[in-house]
Amino acid sequence: MFDEIPKPAQSLLSLFLLLLASLSASSLPNRPCASSGAANAFPFCNSSLPVLTRAKSLVSLLTLDEKITQLSNTADAVPRLGLPAYEWWSEALHGLCANGPGVLFNGSIRAATLFPQVILTAASFNRTLWHAVARAIAVEARAMHNTGQAGLTFWAPNINIFRDPRWGRGQETPGEDPLTASTYAVEYVKGFQHEDDNGRLMLSACCKHFTAYDLEKWNGFARYTFNAKVTEQDMEDTFQPPFESCIKEGHASCLMCAYNQVNGIPSCAREDLLNQARDEWGFKGYVTSDCDAVAIIYENQTYSSSPEESIADVLKAGMDINCGTYLLRHTKSAVEKGNVQEEDINRALLNLFMVQLRLGLFEADQNNQWFTRLGHTDVCTENHRNLALEAARQGIVLLKNENGLLPLKRNKVESIAVIGPAGHDADILGGDYSGIPCQPVTILEGIQDYITNTIFAPGCQNMSCNSTIGFDHAVDVARKADYVVVVAGLNLTEETEDLDRVSLLLPGKQMQLVSRMASVTKRPLVLVLMGGGPIDVSFAKQNKGIGGIIWIGYPGEVGGQVLAEVLFGDYNPDGRLPVTWYPESFTNVPMNDMNMRPDPSRSYPGRTYRFYTGKTVYRFGYGLSYSNFSYGFLSAPDKIILSPPSVKTLHIIKSPTYFKTDDLDHVYINDISSCEDLKFSVRISVFNHGGMDGTHTVLLFVRHISNLTDYPVKQLIGFERVRTNVGETAEVEMFIDPCKHISTANKQGKRRLLLGAHVLMLEDLEHEFYIEA
Repeated sequence: MFDEIPKPAQSLLSLFLLLLASLSASSLPNRPCASSGAANAFPFCNSSLPVLTRAKSLVSLLTLDEKITQLSNTADAVPRLGLPAYEWWSEALHGLCANGPGVLFNGSIRAATLFPQVILTAASFNRTLWHAVARAIAVEARAMHNTGQAGLTFWAPNINIFRDPRWGRGQETPGEDPLTASTYAVEYVKGFQHEDDNGRLMLSACCKHFTAYDLEKWNGFARYTFNAKVTEQDMEDTFQPPFESCIKEGHASCLMCAYNQVNGIPSCAREDLLNQARDEWGFKGYVTSDCDAVAIIYENQTYSSSPEESIADVLKAGMDINCGTYLLRHTKSAVEKGNVQEEDINRALLNLFMVQLRLGLFEADQNNQWFTRLGHTDVCTENHRNLALEAARQGIVLLKNENGLLPLKRNKVESIAVIGPAGHDADILGGDYSGIPCQPVTILEGIQDYITNTIFAPGCQNMSCNSTIGFDHAVDVARKADYVVVVAGLNLTEETEDLDRVSLLLPGKQMQLVSRMASVTKRPLVLVLMGGGPIDVSFAKQNKGIGGIIWIGYPGEVGGQVLAEVLFGDYNPDGRLPVTWYPESFTNVPMNDMNMRPDPSRSYPGRTYRFYTGKTVYRFGYGLSYSNFSYGFLSAPDKIILSPPSVKTLHIIKSPTYFKTDDLDHVYINDISSCEDLKFSVRISVFNHGGMDGTHTVLLFVRHISNLTDYPVKQLIGFERVRTNVGETAEVEMFIDPCKHISTANKQGKRRLLLGAHVLMLEDLEHEFYIEA
């Protein structure tokens, strides 16, 4: 992000970095509310008063010029009030990250636990794990703050829907499914913020990027100027649910508005959407722009006719702080010209100061909370490393295991060849938004811990693999080894912020490298795939010389150890793909087309497993195990009846004839007064037929019997993990809210619950039930 900020802002940030680097733990308590008489001198220091009252008091003490200096991520100090300078921008996507200016690895803490990239952790479909990882990141973040190396406000998680497989930042997200993304958002925010019953926060999390943001740079379109044309239907049941959950259930204290426009209006100027967050969803926090999303409204999008109009657009819409310097440079002029009133600034400052007060930023000891005592010994701990191991283990997905090639029997393997430039590259393990890892283990090092005689040959000079130089040496190494592991896939030269992919195939000549190795090995090889985005590996699925395929995403600092555990059967893989893997032909679909639903009239196949009608390489939720499982429905409803008092005034709407059904009706959700009365549970049995103990991920889907053209092909409504031993049955129970999980939106963006027959789906097992009124 730093490179995106105009040069004046970069210089300001550089000055602040020098200031922050000079801070020490002993100097941090020197805050305006530290002295015994502070509450009398400054009412905002009186912790017995409501936060809003304290924030209003603080705003009232500032001059206009002082107020304006608070509207940047690099907020100035106000010496006469004892207010310290503050950097709002810190990053903690999957561990402490140096992308923003707020986190510095230059003090007593020189590294932090690098957890797997979000897309891999999401593949675990484990709420408890997601919460635990966020909590561990928060502990390390707070420890770095206490040592003067980080702020208290972090701009994570990224909960945009992974709509298109080419998106360079899809790796940062929980995937393509709204329920999964929504659940991840809630668990991350709750685990990270550690909010108490009084609304006090350990840290602040930020749900980004609001909204319909999922394009970096493709075919002449760029995120800075892209106008995302989104239907009300898709907005309601695809793009907005993660943000609504993040606020309603997670209680996020920050929203970040995105670069792009939404239906012709810049995201940071969408007053209707920002008001919806506050008025309907109950958002109590601050809204920050992406960097520098305010400047581009005038300079790149030409939406406004002047810098002052841009500032008026965003402040009146409900944005509170600008990452960058645009508001610092132009707000005074906007006030003088009458575009902005001081009341607009006061409103923004109230939101900012209330979050800072909830964080205890101005207090010396923050009421002696336990987290104020965290320090360098709480970072890179054994517990956090074990948690990173567990996150990678549970996320890794086994895609192919021909004739039971895996797991390898350690006592029967004399030598292994690791082929591919990623095989001994620690830098590739984290993906984007990574910090400095504590103790990274490469794939080569992980396998060497099992088999001493492990030989490495890069094959290609780098992941771009633009030449065959190195192929011959790799062939020699592969021919001599008992088993061969080829590591291929993506890295940040292929997918990252400001860079989308143009192809779903393996980069450069990687496919040739894999095929060449498969033609010379003694036994079928194992293909290990790195990267966050889907890859068309159809050739490898069909090649008999490739016996196993494993996707490890960006597995974090422990990636090499975890892959070895899976290869040799010390861990039974159970991850499931959180995104659809499409064939290369999908690249013919325009990336700028935001429509989720298919349109046969223009050969548009739709997007994500919920609507896509084309062929797949691997479907959403796919994942093998070293065991075989079967399911049973122990209990599930046969009928759900909508009757008073659940239904206020029931409006039965006859379905249009193009739905090709005569008896399909639906009821709008806002006609249902109590969705609590409609909730039901589904109990499921999971039998492990062998051949290994392990955990198993159960995904429960629903579909409507009519196969409506604008209704999801199927929809995930529940997921749970269960421990299963060979020859034993385990049980799992899921609680379903029809209004939330089974409803969809009509073309006007209104939630509806379809009446008639629905089908619960567990792989090939189905159970039909009816919703009646």
